[in-house]
Amino acid sequence: MQYKRILLKLSGEALMGDRTHGIDPVRISDYAKEIKEAVDKGIEIAIVIGGGNIYRGVAGVSNGIDRVQGDYMGMLATIINGLALQSAIESEGVQTRLLTAIKMEQVAEPYIKRKAVRHLEKGRVVIFSGGTGNPFFTTDTAAVLRAAEINADVILKGTRVDGIYTADPEKDKNATKYDTITYKEVMNNGLKIMDMTAFALSDDNNLSIVVFDMNTKGNLIKLLSGERIGTLVKN
Repeated sequence: MQYKRILLKLSGEALMGDRTHGIDPVRISDYAKEIKEAVDKGIEIAIVIGGGNIYRGVAGVSNGIDRVQGDYMGMLATIINGLALQSAIESEGVQTRLLTAIKMEQVAEPYIKRKAVRHLEKGRVVIFSGGTGNPFFTTDTAAVLRAAEINADVILKGTRVDGIYTADPEKDKNATKYDTITYKEVMNNGLKIMDMTAFALSDDNNLSIVVFDMNTKGNLIKLLSGERIGTLVKN
């Protein structure tokens, strides 16, 4: 396998499937099966999941909700998604641990770096929820922060698009895909992969990011096996 320990970043919207909100049981089951297959190959997997399928703090501001309150509501949404993903993965016979950046002992373990690493070493899938535990930071930033803390080999950003393009491929038919791109090229070309805080943090910590289509069955294992899937961002 190409990587030993990965941080998989999933958006909350990805869990909606064809729905307009909430969680699609078929989509989350498909993800769980892909993750189990990777675990069976000996890959250590940590996951950060967003909450946009339930609530987005930034969107709440336009409706008169205080930004800090809205961000905490978004963090709670990621915990709901984390619980759902935990249940789906465990139904595949894989041990998991849900860790939260906000203390919620009846629901999950509080995030402690050493415990997270130990869980990974024991072959458990670790799901990080609650973002960073602080307002004004996205789950993209949380993903990079956790990846750096646990010394992940790579960040795999699962999206509905099969990589990074010169323009939005859903809007521009002439957009071309990058197989590999540097952090500098991304910034110079104004390409949006993550928010700039997350992007700068990954650059500073020399963390590579692979942007790929998680919704195509088999892509995760192909990527982990060394096939050219998605777009690799590196220094």
